[in-house]
Amino acid sequence: MQAHDVADSFARIGEFEFHELSRFNDGTLGIVKIATGQGPWERHPDTDELFHLLAGRLELTVLAADGPQTLELSAGQVFVIPRGHWHRARVLAPVELLYLTPGCSEHSDADDPRQEADSEGRRSCSPST
Repeated sequence: MQAHDVADSFARIGEFEFHELSRFNDGTLGIVKIATGQGPWERHPDTDELFHLLAGRLELTVLAADGPQTLELSAGQVFVIPRGHWHRARVLAPVELLYLTPGCSEHSDADDPRQEADSEGRRSCSPST
């Protein structure tokens, strides 16, 4: 067991460097620092994902059954991304993000990953799955 100093951990990581704080069930509790840009589409087919924005602002787009849903998150807000939904974030102001990502992740660079022939995208799983 170990306590983690999140502020100290942010001070030790570089731009767009994901840092695992702890294993959590079959997933990862971690942090990432991002100054600009937009990531690829991502989804977690088996579980929800938690974002806690500690600093900055980002625009989060989730591909829901009735179309894209976009919302803006600012420092202090928490958002749960529903299981199986493609999502991506665009940084509006430099971000420090705490995340809980359980299980496997799938990634896609397609404009709309729901339309890809290989709709699973690139898959990566945490070591314990």
